Amino acid sequence: MGENIVIWRMGKDPEAPLEHICLEPAPNSLDEASRRLPGGAYTTFRTYGKTRVLRMTNHYERLEETARLAGKPVSIDRQKVGQALYSALIEYPGEEARVRVTIDLEEDEGACYIIIEPLHVPTELEYEKGVRVVTRKMHRHNPKAKLTGFIEQAAAVRKELPEGISEAVMISEDGRLLEGTSSNFFSVKNGVVWTADEGVLSGISRGIVLDVIREQGIPLELSGLPYAELAEIDEAFITSASRSVLPVVEVDGIKLGTGQPGPITRRLLQGYLARVEQELEPVLTASETL
Repeated sequence: MGENIVIWRMGKDPEAPLEHICLEPAPNSLDEASRRLPGGAYTTFRTYGKTRVLRMTNHYERLEETARLAGKPVSIDRQKVGQALYSALIEYPGEEARVRVTIDLEEDEGACYIIIEPLHVPTELEYEKGVRVVTRKMHRHNPKAKLTGFIEQAAAVRKELPEGISEAVMISEDGRLLEGTSSNFFSVKNGVVWTADEGVLSGISRGIVLDVIREQGIPLELSGLPYAELAEIDEAFITSASRSVLPVVEVDGIKLGTGQPGPITRRLLQGYLARVEQELEPVLTASETL
């Protein structure tokens, strides 16, 4: 399969077995696989130590919330999905993986797809020096719902990104910085952390960072900073399961602060990594104890 991408399907029937799915030609990414499977609610996460995961309960809740917001509520058998995830991960040849769980809301409502690909994370140099992003005027139509329909739109945007650009950050109709196409966006101005709360996905990595911000007593504004104030930003970063807390040093060609990752970003990265170590749990335990 393309880059060792593996797809499993589990029907909604309680007795349905876990089936291996082959797509021809083989997909080259999670996104391509998702675009070729039935649409629905999805969540994406990474593994640690092959079968350990982070806040799996939140992933199940997000899947159910997305289905409800789409008008097709489902109840996930968390133990069954957890067992399927465990089996799929044990069989997967790679050590660490990026995993997507999708609940079919179009063809066989409630059926579950598990897609696994090798985990790719930013380089040490990107954490040390920071990355560059650009902005695009766009937004999710149902922002709190993580639906596969947005994947194609986001992939088209990422395909057109200039060389050396790591992400596209969406801007709302009223000119505020929202989120990346596959990440949440944070900015720091005069010691205050800004991040949009409305009009964006409530990312699970974002939630961990918010916990760390509050734990450390850093001032927080749950609003997207106006794009007009971009030149006044001292620091910025994006968050996602595979990126953790990734410093951003340039937006639309505008250097932020000193042009280097700032002290608050570095503190939050270390706080995030510490929380991850505290909260990791086996994928089966995460499901069986619910």
